[in-house]
Amino acid sequence: MKEKQGISLPQLTNEIVKNARKTRLDAFAVALEGWRRGLKLKWYTKDSEHFDDMVIFGVNPPGRLFSLSSEKRTHYFFRTRGDKVTNEAVDIGSEKDDTKEWMKKAGVPIPQGTGFTEDATDEEIINYAKSLDFPLVLKPTNASLGNGVVTNIQNEEEFIKVVYYVRDELGYGEVVVEQHVQGEEYRVYVIEDQVVAAYNRVPANIIGDGTHNIEELIELKNHERKKNARLNSCLIEMDKEIQEFIESTGYRLDSIPEKGEKIFLRQKTNISSGGDPIDVTDSMPEHYKNVAINALKAVPGLYHGGVDIIVNGNKAVVIELNPTAQIGGILFPLKGKARNIPGAIIDYYFPETKGMDTSDSQIYFDLLDVLEPLENRSALEVEVTPAPIGHLHAKRFVVTGNVQRYSYHRWLKKQAMDRHLHGYVKNMVFDEIEIVVAGTSKANVAEFRKIINQYPQGSKVTNIEEENYDEPVMVGFEIEETFNVTSAKSVQHAMRKMEKDLNHMTKQKNRTEKDNRQILESTSWKVTEPLRKMGALVKKK
Repeated sequence: MKEKQGISLPQLTNEIVKNARKTRLDAFAVALEGWRRGLKLKWYTKDSEHFDDMVIFGVNPPGRLFSLSSEKRTHYFFRTRGDKVTNEAVDIGSEKDDTKEWMKKAGVPIPQGTGFTEDATDEEIINYAKSLDFPLVLKPTNASLGNGVVTNIQNEEEFIKVVYYVRDELGYGEVVVEQHVQGEEYRVYVIEDQVVAAYNRVPANIIGDGTHNIEELIELKNHERKKNARLNSCLIEMDKEIQEFIESTGYRLDSIPEKGEKIFLRQKTNISSGGDPIDVTDSMPEHYKNVAINALKAVPGLYHGGVDIIVNGNKAVVIELNPTAQIGGILFPLKGKARNIPGAIIDYYFPETKGMDTSDSQIYFDLLDVLEPLENRSALEVEVTPAPIGHLHAKRFVVTGNVQRYSYHRWLKKQAMDRHLHGYVKNMVFDEIEIVVAGTSKANVAEFRKIINQYPQGSKVTNIEEENYDEPVMVGFEIEETFNVTSAKSVQHAMRKMEKDLNHMTKQKNRTEKDNRQILESTSWKVTEPLRKMGALVKKK
């Protein structure tokens, strides 16, 4: 069933973020915001000495570590977490049991429970569980993305199976046992005393239409998620957990739910496992926001991050803190409005740039190109070409004639670069090329049209078509020729451009169809219909 998509930030379109997935999206969004404000941006490998004193975890291929610099200061970032957050805070936030102790001392409401080290026996854990009221939750102390978390365990028999599954099969020896709190789960992003964003994390689900079965509805839901820049890498995967969960509710994969009936597929709410992010920033009561703020303050040195809370009635409890929180869910919500967490983070680290509005910025850099030297290990750090500052004026030209020579394209590139213009030139069919130029000087963009037919070595221009260009523009000026099938980068680049061409042609087709419909529905068309019919009869005679 088709979902109404949320409202994304205009400066973070699908085209701009298409090469940034999952945790790379988090880093890219923050880095892009700082870069657009005129800050110097560098990307690093994990071997860089600049991160020797910062806690980083996971494999972390290039695209997660970067720095931003103004004339006054430089700050280093791991994904969404900057160097103002202390290593002590990261260590506490990464250990769920330690987090609970700090919040408990600060009077923050938390579920009752305790943690166990790897040395603890299964029997000790099971005996402790008996002292609590079911349902319970068992989760690894230091896992992420919901890995190994089992909620709503109903009885001792289930709990024993879960202990074996999490500790022996998955290998998470260090675990936390706590009471399961029923209610709605929310991720709240806090920077010091301010809630920047809040969204409801709804477990993976489908809504019946009275026609399709559950398996087909999952496919339809995934089709819609693919249109979302964050959710397209977090599809609902048909696995054993989903099948068992569906069967436990009395359904099968071939069951056909009634129209409007909502069927949950998992208990976990993680976006990475198919959950839905629903923006609630404006509607969340202040009481719940204050609980999140107090939870963040409970950990010394944790100045910004994600707070996970569960709300039931008028009661809210904190279940987790995330010093390196993912923000893709609120940047691309399934419903509601995107919230500008990257802007708030840059405001916090670089207050001298506060007030710079990048909401209409369509300039960006090619993340694959920038990271290539880091990927192939030819460099430990890479600096990104500075962004043009100010409103971007852009034009698209389709040029016909003897214009497909590479020497001519190189000359066009030089003319564009000399005038601080960005964009590309590429061959189209037969005797046409496409040129896109963009810059902060409207005069320079307008002047470029005159330059097109001034090549001194004889490329003959017979026609120039011009239109305004409102699509994203990459910094720099590229000559896009045929691609090398043995180069993955070249093929990826060509595929991106083909997709852009297809989108442009689709827009033109839709525009033409709309114009035709308006003509057919117009009063003048209807009034002149008898005359057209009479004219047709005359022609036949």
